[in-house]
Amino acid sequence: MNFFGDIGRVARNGLNRMVEARERQARRYVNATLLGLDDETLARSGFDRKQLEKQGATHSPF
Repeated sequence: MNFFGDIGRVARNGLNRMVEARERQARRYVNATLLGLDDETLARSGFDRKQLEKQGATHSPF
């Protein structure tokens, strides 16, 4: 592959990794918010507290 093709591949891989990291961060923020709900509300909405805790949670810095 030529030089410019390699740069494009590296840039694409870097962008994909950045998007994936932001998606994981957003999921942790959502999980933290969901964990603030009571068990009945979680169950009605189709969520399991133990599964949310297993996935991890981080409170928003805002």
